[in-house]
Amino acid sequence: MATDRLAGVLFDVDGTLVDTTYLHTVSWWEALRQTDQPVPMAVVHRSIGLGSDKLLDHLLGPERDRDADQKLRDAHDTLYAEYWERLTPLPRAADLLRACAERGLRVVLATSAAEHEVTALRRALNADDVVDTVTSSADARESKPAPDILEAALAQSGLTAERVVFVGDSVWDVAAAGKLNIPCVGLTCGGTSRGELAGAGAVAVYDDPAALLSELADSPLTRPR
Repeated sequence: MATDRLAGVLFDVDGTLVDTTYLHTVSWWEALRQTDQPVPMAVVHRSIGLGSDKLLDHLLGPERDRDADQKLRDAHDTLYAEYWERLTPLPRAADLLRACAERGLRVVLATSAAEHEVTALRRALNADDVVDTVTSSADARESKPAPDILEAALAQSGLTAERVVFVGDSVWDVAAAGKLNIPCVGLTCGGTSRGELAGAGAVAVYDDPAALLSELADSPLTRPR
């Protein structure tokens, strides 16, 4: 086997495979409103993809009083949990994972969602039959844009950075992949524009999993590294 042949694909899940970005946005917006720290929803959306610690730093500033942070996290989790039974995969997300597996690529869900959220995401995606490895926030010491969750995904799957591609929907995904020299394919279905993803360093950008699937043969997911 050629050493430059792609061996696997790492996928972000929230906003990339399952349509949750705006659910997280609304949940954080409401949690902040409940604690009298209102932030415009558009600003909240721009921070989705960061871990909760970095998200709150981004929205409220690193010098804030952190005493309310756990209350904010708990409020977000409670609000977001109301959507679990209604989570919906993005167009042809499961088909994309199966197409990658059929090409001999190992499929890794490199998510930094909390373990209890991962169960709901996997149920919505309904593609466990082709998923090789799944991570969660418990596997990373530091959240994106740090590359910890990608390093955990590589370690758990036995893959190497030189032979994978990462698929994500936020500039934070692109930044994390870049720190390991992993090419990142961006999807705009999480609400981040094509220009922003490309400007952050994405090697290719598609509208959603269905668009990527339709061009899979000519995409970075099937080209040699």
